[in-house]
Amino acid sequence: MTIRNLEKTVDPRSVAVIGASIRQNSVGRIVMENILAGGFDGEVWPVNPKYRSVCGVTCHAHARDLPQAPDLAIIATPAGTVPDIVRELGEKGCRCAVVISAGLTRENGLRQAMLDAAKPHLFRIIGPNTIGLIVPRARLNASFAHMNPGTGGLALLSQSGAITTSLIDWATEEGIGFSRIFSLGDMADVDVGDCLDLLAGDAATRAILLYLESIPDPRKFMSAARAAARIKPVIAVKAGRHAKAAQAAATHTGALSGSDRVVEAALSRAGILRVLGLGELFAAAETVARFPKLDRSRIGIVTNGGGAGVLVVDRLLDLGCALADLSASTIETLDRSLPAGWSRANPVDIIGDAPSERYIAAVKAVAEDPDTDALIVMNCPTALASPAQAARAVADMATAGLVNGKPVLACWLGETTAREGRRILQDKGVASLATPGETAAAAAYLSRWARAQKQLMRVPATRSEDVRGDADTVGSILRQVARENRRMLTEPEAKAVIEAYGIPVPETAIARTPQEAGKAADRLLHKSEKVVVKLLSRTITHKSDVGGVVVGIENAQAAKTAAMSIERNLERHGRSGEIEGFVVQPMIDGKGAQELILGIGQDAMFGPTILFGAGGTAVEVLDDVAIALPPLDDVLAADLIERTRIGRLLAGYRDRPPADRQAIVRALNALSQLVVDFPAILSVDVNPLLADVSGVMALDARIAIDPTQAERRGPNPRLAIRPYPSDWEKTLRIGGRDYHLRPIKPSDVSLYPPFLERVSPEDMRLRFLAPRRHFPQEMLLRLTQLDYAREIAFVALQGDTGALAGIARLSSDPDGIVGEYGLLVRTDLQGQGIGWALLAHLVDYARAEGLSRIEGFVLSENTKMLSMCREFGFEVQSHAGEPGTSLVALPLAPRR
Repeated sequence: MTIRNLEKTVDPRSVAVIGASIRQNSVGRIVMENILAGGFDGEVWPVNPKYRSVCGVTCHAHARDLPQAPDLAIIATPAGTVPDIVRELGEKGCRCAVVISAGLTRENGLRQAMLDAAKPHLFRIIGPNTIGLIVPRARLNASFAHMNPGTGGLALLSQSGAITTSLIDWATEEGIGFSRIFSLGDMADVDVGDCLDLLAGDAATRAILLYLESIPDPRKFMSAARAAARIKPVIAVKAGRHAKAAQAAATHTGALSGSDRVVEAALSRAGILRVLGLGELFAAAETVARFPKLDRSRIGIVTNGGGAGVLVVDRLLDLGCALADLSASTIETLDRSLPAGWSRANPVDIIGDAPSERYIAAVKAVAEDPDTDALIVMNCPTALASPAQAARAVADMATAGLVNGKPVLACWLGETTAREGRRILQDKGVASLATPGETAAAAAYLSRWARAQKQLMRVPATRSEDVRGDADTVGSILRQVARENRRMLTEPEAKAVIEAYGIPVPETAIARTPQEAGKAADRLLHKSEKVVVKLLSRTITHKSDVGGVVVGIENAQAAKTAAMSIERNLERHGRSGEIEGFVVQPMIDGKGAQELILGIGQDAMFGPTILFGAGGTAVEVLDDVAIALPPLDDVLAADLIERTRIGRLLAGYRDRPPADRQAIVRALNALSQLVVDFPAILSVDVNPLLADVSGVMALDARIAIDPTQAERRGPNPRLAIRPYPSDWEKTLRIGGRDYHLRPIKPSDVSLYPPFLERVSPEDMRLRFLAPRRHFPQEMLLRLTQLDYAREIAFVALQGDTGALAGIARLSSDPDGIVGEYGLLVRTDLQGQGIGWALLAHLVDYARAEGLSRIEGFVLSENTKMLSMCREFGFEVQSHAGEPGTSLVALPLAPRR
């Protein structure tokens, strides 16, 4: 369940306060006073059997006594009473409540009792343990916050009541308002994902601020976050960055995949801008509350203090911003207005004695420079000029915080002397920040969201996501390991698994005795100058720790001796009973190659993860790794490489040629597909993976599995992001030609232009309910980049040419109950049955997903589509609110 029955929180017309009180400083009284003082013009009904009136409003004894079902209930009563109150409200017809009460825990059973009472009525609960709900646009402050926030375009979702009130306090001082404020508390029912879904389509919300402590439903969160972040900026603080992560001693990946790295990867994948503290959240809020996104952010700086300018430049460059390159004409203009000692560069240092006129001249010139996208204006207090007068001069130049159409961020340093200046600037809508660092961070957010959008929209190469491994071989190995009740694969087994998915490994020989090791070495030395002898054990995973690896062996006798030395090493460690034999392999000359680590890990919150970084025996010491969420494609895999220091070394330096990056990308995609296909796989280490100009080679591998899942095939249900549904591909014979039906892929964006050229203007009008010829590239990218969780599209491709013949699309509501479909077939291919086949495929998918109904909107003059719908079993009726439009609906089997 997501946004169902939450719509009343957006604009309620009646509110019941259960537990309203006349007792001073009680939550019930403060909530009532806040609602009345805020100016809410709907009905307000206090409920408490102790009183006849509260705050001058008639009080009802019980929820059942209310004159009608309230749109929203606020519950502020002892924890033990809440389940019965929820049941009574549900029976009355109310469908949503904010539970302020604390103490409803799993341990005392009250949390579950509350949810059980809500379930028969599909009753939604925000909380418990929350400070309440605030909807400034409805003038509703149903909380015990200490002040009433102003109205604006920011929505706030916070799991902490203290953070909520702190942000309200700060925003009021800064003159920033909110559209909605959800204090989510313990999130027994309504969580962050639900609220993101609600706010994504909220026209009153321009940007969303998140304060997160936990994410209870990662797949729902990722789907909701990705949908919201494609529409508006979403900025998050995630607390607990340095909480001790669970350690998985069996693999390096487990030790390196700290929970915060995974959170960083998840937020980045969702297009969310992460900040590290409330100060940066404030800075981001200053920006997104006032200005639209910028595709680029070349910053012009005007300051009366050179040191302050240097500080802001350092931070801007840290954050990936660029300084504006002032033109010669701008320099000449500034020469005429500024003293001879000015900096003659950006930052424009106008000297400490700068009066307001000098600020006006400098800001005007920099704002008019074509290379400037945004301005930072700074003031350091001196006895030679008035900070307040300088602020007034800058404020008077700005219109809605813009000068010459460009955003202006102000930084008036100091406290006593700067306070009045900051107030003047804020009153005129100029974003004002306290420190150079915060100002630089705010400037960075002007473009960071635009960059995040571009990252979300990048198109991978055709078929880059189509890793096809030998699943039968892998399945056979995993089942054998499970039959032996083992969790760790041996090295040969692990290498066989990754080799089955295309990761190269050296030739491997298994020897049971030192004598056999000598014979195996003799055979391999005909092809290799040297060999390596390693311990073979089902229980010892870190072989080098027990002296289980000998390298540089040049003859058979040395190999036999090496195996015997491994036996002696194990005896000294008291583990001789764990030797099962020896692995003999060619020794790969790693000269000129980089040692990498690739891995699969498991995060308690987000499930499977992919790791990449610098490998070798010192991997934990180097700690140069990055994490991503599967599934990957070539774009995402390349991003993962770029986020590490060793990723830059792979590009080559001095006399070392660049490594085969595409081979590394293929290896990462292979691991990604492996964890998609096999839920039993818990962790993987490929370390080291040697990478050089000729490709990659995995010298060692470890894999841990859950034996109870060995029979299960993918897609892996623990993935936070739903993978490409490859099981919904099929080939059909239609009209004498083969057509391949499959889910759409991001790379299919290249198929759209030739397809649309062969769709007539009339068919385009009938499909989109209005004339349309132009489709911007951004729109085509949105049509092809789906998360497969709530939206799916199937394409019909001509078998002989691969050309796009038709598209069927299904978008389900966040509750997964109703899906809206659309269908378009190329004009020259209509009448052959392609549309019927696509619609049948879509209906089968909707039924498998558990939807109760699919529906669509069809122009009443589109007789061909309406005829097909009737034949298919759709109910057709005129749309009451759209003349000339029919609503077609197909009921599906009830959800199981």
